[in-house]
Amino acid sequence: MHASVCDTIADLVQNAVEAGASRVELDVYTGPDTVKVRVADNGKGMDQATLAKAVDPFYSEAGKHDHRRVGLGLPLLYQTAEAVNGTVDIRSAPGKGTTVGFIFDARHLDTPPLGDLPATVLGLMTFSGTCELILTRSTPSDRYTLARSELLDTLGNLEEAGNLILARDFLRAQEAELT
Repeated sequence: MHASVCDTIADLVQNAVEAGASRVELDVYTGPDTVKVRVADNGKGMDQATLAKAVDPFYSEAGKHDHRRVGLGLPLLYQTAEAVNGTVDIRSAPGKGTTVGFIFDARHLDTPPLGDLPATVLGLMTFSGTCELILTRSTPSDRYTLARSELLDTLGNLEEAGNLILARDFLRAQEAELT
């Protein structure tokens, strides 16, 4: 089980980037009863046989990791969902991308905490390349959306310490304003 929901989010978004996605949509909803996350990408996708293997902890796509032959992200997600009365839905098609959605019961004792979403999202937005990451963050009564391209247009880059601090502070302010 991951220590936080943000650990799962980071794993799923990293998988999308590694699958060649040029666009990744991340939706994060938290309410009093529910934690709901969706990661949708336009990467290479998987056929049904590969998708079936992807949930096996002893499988990892050949060449994906130099010195590792296991892939624990999806198996850990399924284990967590089962432990907290949650669900996981994965849809994928070759050449079209993959969408992974999960819902956890926020009231369940074993549901991991959300974690530091601003720090996680900022870390994900600093991936090299041109992948567009779009975050939609919502609660029952509020929401905000932020795209990586917006940060880059405003700040110029996400490599300088000063720009990273500004982006981090902006994300923290957005979270603080959620009701």
